[in-house]
Amino acid sequence: MNENENVCTPVLNTGLRGIEVASSKICDVRGKEGKLIYRGYLIEGLAKKASFEEICFLLLYERLPQKKELADFDQSLKNKRRVAENIFPFLKSLPRDMNPMDVLQMATPLLIQTDATAGKEGMKNTLYSAENLIAGLPTITAAWDRIRNNKEPIAPDNSLNHAANFLYMLNGEAPDKETAHFFDVSLVLHAEHSFNASTFTARQVASTKAHIYASISAAIGSLSGALHGGANVRVMKMLKEINTIDRIDSYINDILDKGGLIMGLGHAVYQTDDPRAKIIDPMSKRMGELSGDTRWYELTKELEVRGKKAFMEQKNREIFCNVDFYSASLFYAMGITTDLFSPLFAISRVSGWSAHVIEEQFAMAAPKPSLYRPGAAYVGDYCGPDECVYTEIEER
Repeated sequence: MNENENVCTPVLNTGLRGIEVASSKICDVRGKEGKLIYRGYLIEGLAKKASFEEICFLLLYERLPQKKELADFDQSLKNKRRVAENIFPFLKSLPRDMNPMDVLQMATPLLIQTDATAGKEGMKNTLYSAENLIAGLPTITAAWDRIRNNKEPIAPDNSLNHAANFLYMLNGEAPDKETAHFFDVSLVLHAEHSFNASTFTARQVASTKAHIYASISAAIGSLSGALHGGANVRVMKMLKEINTIDRIDSYINDILDKGGLIMGLGHAVYQTDDPRAKIIDPMSKRMGELSGDTRWYELTKELEVRGKKAFMEQKNREIFCNVDFYSASLFYAMGITTDLFSPLFAISRVSGWSAHVIEEQFAMAAPKPSLYRPGAAYVGDYCGPDECVYTEIEER
């Protein structure tokens, strides 16, 4: 660039933080207050009283269902649990060491085979597709885990609810009531969280008028990234590295001295403890008791206490738990392998993603649908009108 030419001024990449890109009636995250709200309902009440099926209905249809509506919706999901038969041979053809999130993203569009309404205009058709995705993702996830372990996939059991059926398809036996309940609550807690990275991805794809299968597959790809999904995987890795309570202090000091992070402590939104973490905490403790191994919960609890204290003493600021801090030990106590933690997130969040796709495409909150087309500040070289940029190419 010539000295007298225009100088490009770098623009700070803020990741759209603080930028409101759309209106929404689905979810409100009030970080300072530590409140999470699904369509006007506080998460604490929903986690205590509502099933995951009810949450799916609430997110998709904007209200909680009546008894008959819930029964019909539940049956509709059950009818869609069986996926196209050719999906299993496809999964069996894949290398066994493939990451479950890559497999899930790859296989999700295949669910379109059993959806005659896919891609057709109209909210009713998209809602049908959303149900197909909510019902199908658990089947794919469970099937892949069994296939990679040289086991045959297990057909869904329609006598079980959504949460219990997934654990049944995964393990080959129905879970006890408490375990099934805890997993159901965890699905409720992870169902929606406003405009995070994967939700924004789903909406951005939906804004192009791509069908919902493309949007959800893209969202899964976003969730697979290290800066978005998988935080509880790293929490569990951290717990195993610490291993015993007497090593907590040295671990904390080493991390803080290096300017590192204690995984599960700190959140991009909440300025207090994540309300979901408060709900999962006692479930993780009880699940440890049921599994006969409470050490991971006990280690997590002690790490929370000492970690918060160390941050105040060394950094002079508070730090708070996020949902991943206790979900790691909860899922691990259920016998779920750590690389399935992110797919579990997707199994739940597909309900919220679908609601956002519908809102985006059918202007449920905004005045009208609009193609997402952000601008970019060019900071590269600038050539004047008399400069030839092809000389080097011609000389090769």
